[in-house]
Amino acid sequence: MMHNPPHPGTILRDEVVAALNLSVTEAADRLAMSRVALSRVLNGKAAISPDLAVRLEQAGASTARAWLAMQANHDLWKAMQHKQPPVRRLEDAA
Repeated sequence: MMHNPPHPGTILRDEVVAALNLSVTEAADRLAMSRVALSRVLNGKAAISPDLAVRLEQAGASTARAWLAMQANHDLWKAMQHKQPPVRRLEDAA
């Protein structure tokens, strides 16, 4: 069973931005994005998009695939916490 994976924005905040002693403004400038948009990601209020994942890779912060995998794992865990509507198997429809 999957445990609650952290939002990748918090990993970006703690292990990249803070570790490099960058301000949010400086990190946003280096990633060619607004400070507000990056702040939302760093605080877990917005997802790491494919575009941001590519920019992070280009900036030398791991790979785009790794960032997207972290986001997907986080999103999947959150989805699995909610009650889903009743579904039927697709193969039974035939």
